[in-house]
Amino acid sequence: MDSGLLATAGAEIYWQAHGEGPAVVLAHGIGGNHAIWYRQLDALARSNRVILFDHRGFGLSRDLDGRGRDGFVDDLAALLDHLGEAKVALVGQSMGAGSCIGFAHRAPERVAALAICDSLHGIAETGEVKAIMDVARAKTASMGQIERVLGAAAPRELAALYAQIASFNAADRHSLTGLFDAQPAAALSGKGFPVLFLCGTDDRLFPVEAVRMVQAEVAGSFLVEINDAGHSAFLEQPVQFNDTLLSLLQMAGHVGKGGAAHSNTAGYACVGGQA
Repeated sequence: MDSGLLATAGAEIYWQAHGEGPAVVLAHGIGGNHAIWYRQLDALARSNRVILFDHRGFGLSRDLDGRGRDGFVDDLAALLDHLGEAKVALVGQSMGAGSCIGFAHRAPERVAALAICDSLHGIAETGEVKAIMDVARAKTASMGQIERVLGAAAPRELAALYAQIASFNAADRHSLTGLFDAQPAAALSGKGFPVLFLCGTDDRLFPVEAVRMVQAEVAGSFLVEINDAGHSAFLEQPVQFNDTLLSLLQMAGHVGKGGAAHSNTAGYACVGGQA
């Protein structure tokens, strides 16, 4: 593993890089930081260089000028320049999807694939999508963070670990500043890379009904719905989540010499018993 602290405009950004091969960037949500991806690292780092980082104000990164979300895309661009990555696959969960979408609009030639996970951040809400999201925001406004981000069936120890990881963040949903530059969903069409929407069917924050409508506006994109998962499908159903990402990387031709470590290959946890 390589790691470091990069000085950007008004921030210090902590990063880690695991494995070798075409780069995959994992961008965390508002309750996470680089440590939240512990269930993805083994599978993805077998054939790819997996880049983790803390958004400014989260984990080991510092938001020195208080820009918050306004600085996220600039920070990501600076990090990829620093690491010498000309083209990457982007995986954004919740808040992190806004960073990835913003970067994809700014530099589509540097994007091999885009996964938008349990999120519509960075996408302009209109019509029925906005109506659904307004209802969801009203229903979840008074909920605690764990209730918002984990499905009802999530084990208690997972909730405890999530809370411990989140405790290292200086920013939270109440204090985070800045806004994403929301663009119409259709603007993601025809940019030359595959676009995946991935959503837990029990997501309270971004109801799957709204995600379906948005995905239908992005020509050539596709949607994978994960059962028995809430807003944190990557934690609640990691095998399904990881296999979906590995398939996306194969589709994009963005896999190294080791080959994708799907759940039915030796060395990666089997699903459904013996064949």
